[in-house]
Amino acid sequence: MTVLVGYVPSPEGEAALRAGVHEARTRGETLLVVNTSRGDAYVDRGFAERTDLDLVRRDLTELGIGFDIRQVVGGGDAAEEIVELAASAGVSLVVIGLRHRSTVGKLLLGSAALRILLDAPCPVLTVKADS
Repeated sequence: MTVLVGYVPSPEGEAALRAGVHEARTRGETLLVVNTSRGDAYVDRGFAERTDLDLVRRDLTELGIGFDIRQVVGGGDAAEEIVELAASAGVSLVVIGLRHRSTVGKLLLGSAALRILLDAPCPVLTVKADS
């Protein structure tokens, strides 16, 4: 089985990665780090640059944990990609980071985290960034 981490280069993404590493070690499972972008905007703060993923790869290698990193560009939105991977890749747990949003922000933009929580075929662990 595998622990899937929805990774973005942000404090929330780093918190999710730390929690995912802990869960994978505790469960004796491998880690699947996923970064997604629809590829339809010039600036996507959730898109991990090559240097971001190189740092993740280096850190996970140093920790001695089995892992795979996938970057999906041009597919569906992040929630769709994560739910589909969780269903098809033998995932036992999904780990995502949460950020604070206002009530109006949630209403206008929707919530990828909420869709993952509701649609994932396995448990979902949500974490917040350190304050």
